Amino acid sequence: MRKELRFGFGLMALIVLAVVVFMPWGNLTNGHLGLLMLALVVVAIMLGFPTAFTLMGMGMIFALFAYASRDADKAIGLTLDLMVQRTYAVMTNDVLISIPLFVFMGYLVERANLISRLFHSLQLALARVPGSLAVATLFTCAVFATATGIVGAVVTLMGLLALPSMLRAGYDVRVSAGAITAGGCLGILIPPSVMLIVYGATAGVSVVKLYAGAFFPGLMLAALYMIYVIVLAKLKPHLMPALSAADRHVDLPAMFELIRDRCGRLAVPSLIKALKGARNLNLSTLEISKQLLLALLPALFCIGFLSLLYRAAMPAPADVEASLQGVQEMSAPASGSTGLSEPPSSTSTTGLSEPPRSTTGLAEPPGASSTGLSEPPRSSTGLSEPPRSTTGLAEPPGSTPAPVPAAEPAAGTASPPQGSAASSAAGVSAAEGTRSMASLPRWYQITAAITLAALGLLYWKLTLVRLEIFKMLLASFFPLAFLILAVLGTIVFGLATPTEAAAVGSLGGFLLAFAYKQLNLEVVKESVFLTAKTSAMVCWLFVGSSIFSAAFALLGGQELIERWVLSLGLSKIQFLLLSQAIIFILGWPLEWTEIIVIFMPIFVPLLAKFGVDPLFFGLLVALNLQTAFLSPPVAMAAFYLKGVAPSHVTLNQIFAGMMPFMGIQVIALALLYLFPEIGLWLPQAVYN
Repeated sequence: MRKELRFGFGLMALIVLAVVVFMPWGNLTNGHLGLLMLALVVVAIMLGFPTAFTLMGMGMIFALFAYASRDADKAIGLTLDLMVQRTYAVMTNDVLISIPLFVFMGYLVERANLISRLFHSLQLALARVPGSLAVATLFTCAVFATATGIVGAVVTLMGLLALPSMLRAGYDVRVSAGAITAGGCLGILIPPSVMLIVYGATAGVSVVKLYAGAFFPGLMLAALYMIYVIVLAKLKPHLMPALSAADRHVDLPAMFELIRDRCGRLAVPSLIKALKGARNLNLSTLEISKQLLLALLPALFCIGFLSLLYRAAMPAPADVEASLQGVQEMSAPASGSTGLSEPPSSTSTTGLSEPPRSTTGLAEPPGASSTGLSEPPRSSTGLSEPPRSTTGLAEPPGSTPAPVPAAEPAAGTASPPQGSAASSAAGVSAAEGTRSMASLPRWYQITAAITLAALGLLYWKLTLVRLEIFKMLLASFFPLAFLILAVLGTIVFGLATPTEAAAVGSLGGFLLAFAYKQLNLEVVKESVFLTAKTSAMVCWLFVGSSIFSAAFALLGGQELIERWVLSLGLSKIQFLLLSQAIIFILGWPLEWTEIIVIFMPIFVPLLAKFGVDPLFFGLLVALNLQTAFLSPPVAMAAFYLKGVAPSHVTLNQIFAGMMPFMGIQVIALALLYLFPEIGLWLPQAVYN
């Protein structure tokens, strides 16, 4: 603890020294007083003063200075009016209603005892993966963080569940602590996140778009954590030994043991054999059918998934009609085109023409042979009707000429269309016939091939033991997944506001606790108390931040900082790098709440000057603020874990384990900056 204290006091000393050296004490303006207020707030928070009341106190004192510089007689009244107005404005913000509802949902889910079941089933399902316990811990943290959004609850609970299991399996203390603390911090990034609500209310950005934008960056960060753990376990297996056979053992029900002994180990074939008359093994047919249906759930899911993709991959009816119209136009070109057309009554320059007709009947062509049919003379425009012999039958004079049949098409020449209706029918039938796998987009073919290959591999490896593990996952993971999809889906697709979706989530938390027989008066009372405590802290932070920001603006501090930043002549890239570097450094001495409520009102007005989207900036900030929970000396995740860890686990070991995951956060931040579509694709696809 001495190192952390030395670091903290040294940082405070640097701040005080910078204020003493660079502050123009002989020529102080109101803008310099604003910077002095900012420095004093940071030092006071680092000394341990409550953040909300420190912000309110500093804001009131310096607002009094600002008003006194204009009119000393009205300064006190204006300062009190400012406090009342800012407090009322915060309390009437409808977005903040979702905070207590989401927090309440999280506490109910935590007490439904779902997380311990989820961790145990994931531990068994990932037993053969390198670093399986750490991967299961990160996956559980990601799911729990999505369902709750409360970092302290996730880290504390996983410290009680996962840390003893990993230490008992021989895992390195630093790796174990790093996986728990890093995974627990995903709660402030993956929606529904309280931090995104706070940023949206502070920066004036839509919380709905923030939720949609933060979803894929959160999953990306969780995936990077898991990849790091798997690679580290592969390179250094002594840090994360494989699970023993006793830890991987799964107790099968009596029915499964009988089926395995009589019909085999593979789940689907053995269950089908068990259904056959005499081979029913005196077991309930209905019960075996239920187990077979559970085993076929992945196949049913894949069929439904590919069917939905097939509907999306097929062209719309308008596109089909347009393509058919194009085919008709190609098959029936206009007069004078280069294709063959139906012979018109007049002579064509390129097609087949009829011979000239006589007004009295069919005339014989000149030069006909008297002995029979001869080879017809070639016309310059094409083939003409062959001449007729003088010895053949002739039509009587004055009779109506018979219609001349059209010439048969030559070999290899396509027959002309017989009519628009017929050609349309033929085109429709041809289009229906071409709706095959070969006509689908390449991406659908690849997706279908990968899905079917994975499904085949799954059933090739699906034994009765793995089916039992799958049933454990169904009982623990899918209720949480349904709750998460119900909450996030209604928000992202515009079916409900964040407040309404939070109310749905609270009801879902009630139902989950009731379904798992964990709902009682004590659980509800404790959840309500903790919700009120957390919500009051967040709301007082908003009040303090609002008063502080108003005083900072009155003193001209925002204008002073804006002029300084613009005078540097930074480009958009340089501004983003500078702002994210400042936030990264601030994450060491401050928590995310102080950084957002104090410094976001300073950065947000500058975004328009550099052409930065506030939504994208908010995603960068949310990803960057992961470090606020992992960086000493104010690394709250480390203190949460230390509070429930065994006595031999030191704080320095926890800090050392968090450092690699901080590096991964920086890599994720760089990936989001280089590929902004990771965060912006979903909001643009849904809302544009």
